[in-house]
Amino acid sequence: MGERKRLSANRRKEEQRNIAFAKLTNVPTSPRKMRLVADMVRGKEVFRALGILKFSNKEAAARLEKLVRSALANWEQKNEQKADAGQLYISTIYVNCAPMLKRLRTAPQGRGYRIRKRANHVTVVVDTIENKNNTEA
Repeated sequence: MGERKRLSANRRKEEQRNIAFAKLTNVPTSPRKMRLVADMVRGKEVFRALGILKFSNKEAAARLEKLVRSALANWEQKNEQKADAGQLYISTIYVNCAPMLKRLRTAPQGRGYRIRKRANHVTVVVDTIENKNNTEA
């Protein structure tokens, strides 16, 4: 590996040092319903987001709460320290479509109606608040 490439790789690794993420794939919920819940916590502090998700009555909130806890645990494992309140925030959260299951439902007069069972993939990225303040300045 060349010197320039090594320096750029080391710089990129250092930038990614405080960032941790978690992915949840093939969730059997429509992406639209999951995005409603993801929009509630986007940009929030992690422990505040967990409180919002815990008391939300949407079915997707329980899955997203577990995913945010996983991202938090990944950050703690990566940095070898416990996260304090007010230290981390959800920097990025996005919901993508997963492959659809297509089924047929019988209909009158020999027809069939198509049922599309949608699924989604969710990615949560957790970052420190100090990094957020440095990028804004």
